[in-house]
Amino acid sequence: MAKIIGGLAVSHTPTIGFAVDHHKQKEEPWVPIFDGFAPMQRWLEEKKPDVLLYVFNDHVTSFFFDHYSAFILGIDDQYAVADEGGGPRDLPPVRGHAALSQHIGASLMADEFDMSFFQDKPLDHGLFSPLSALLPFDNDWPVQIVPLQVGVLQFPIPSARRCYKLGQALRRAVESYPEDLKVAIVATGGVSHQVHGERCGFNNPDWDAQFVDMLVNDPERLTEITLAEYATLGGLEGAEVIMWLVMRGALSANVEKLHQAYYLPSMTGIATLILENQAREAPADVHQRQRDKIELQLKGVEKLPGTYPFTQARSLKALRINRFLHKMIQPAWRERFKHDPQALYAEAKLTDEEQTLLTQLDWRGMIHYGVSFFLLEKLGAVVGVSNLHIYSAMRGETLEAFQKTRNQQVLYSVAGKKA
Repeated sequence: MAKIIGGLAVSHTPTIGFAVDHHKQKEEPWVPIFDGFAPMQRWLEEKKPDVLLYVFNDHVTSFFFDHYSAFILGIDDQYAVADEGGGPRDLPPVRGHAALSQHIGASLMADEFDMSFFQDKPLDHGLFSPLSALLPFDNDWPVQIVPLQVGVLQFPIPSARRCYKLGQALRRAVESYPEDLKVAIVATGGVSHQVHGERCGFNNPDWDAQFVDMLVNDPERLTEITLAEYATLGGLEGAEVIMWLVMRGALSANVEKLHQAYYLPSMTGIATLILENQAREAPADVHQRQRDKIELQLKGVEKLPGTYPFTQARSLKALRINRFLHKMIQPAWRERFKHDPQALYAEAKLTDEEQTLLTQLDWRGMIHYGVSFFLLEKLGAVVGVSNLHIYSAMRGETLEAFQKTRNQQVLYSVAGKKA
């Protein structure tokens, strides 16, 4: 079974990544930052977690306000460094543990957290700034990650209590994963700061110390504080410390504090914290109970012939070809596809198998591969094949035979004025 070995909390100010990139770890005024990171580096080296479940927020880099989610879980097997305006940092991509991510996602949904999920998105300093100070990264990182992005920039945002409850659900999710893994929960963001408006530059070190003390010893009390009260105490942007409650909720009630440090160099209080888990095993198989809960909604669907739920695993496998087909909503892409599909295949880096499926219009084969039907009908609209033709092909029937099973013999597609 997977085991949560502890939790780390750390600010994610870009100051940290800047200092790493410019080799300022031993220069004043940067030294206190990295003195605070040193015990965390040693703990990670000693404990050697297999996976970091990494709680952070994006800074309007990969997640824009046209589709903004409260909780969004990465389910990919790799995450690159995002370009935040000055070019991406010179860091290798970090490997994801896709199977654990997908298990966690299913578990959270079973526990009635309505999650969003992402693939093939680069991640910004919310994740990579502290990560680059915690771990070596010459050509690769020594761990895999499960990234959990929390939408804290556009109100309404989750409450402190909701974040804490999410952490409790994460514990059930991680501990019910059947593979032996050592997992550390990393929470980033905060502490007190405000970076907008006339109150820009606000800090409150006394509150920062009180918050960390309560996080360790009385986290439930922190869930009673409103977002306005968090903003009053620690600045509006400092209210992102509610993400630390996700980490704390994922740990046992009793924890051992191994390290705590604080430094306020400029705009943001930089805090570091190590909490070691003190979990006890229940005298009943609660982990199997959680797995049964996860499987309940789709239990038996495998007995339905010719039925293929579009799972996250299928989505990840077929992401490239699904994205290719999604672009059929763009007129210029459609025209290029009609006139030179091979050039488009090469540009999209489609595999030979994916190219063959498209070239042969193998509708059933594409479904088996992991293509969503709702992208097939977009392709059908472009190449002049009706939905009914696609349906009959998937059933292995002629159009005429399939239409005899319908109340009316009609043809249609999603095509608009022009395919």
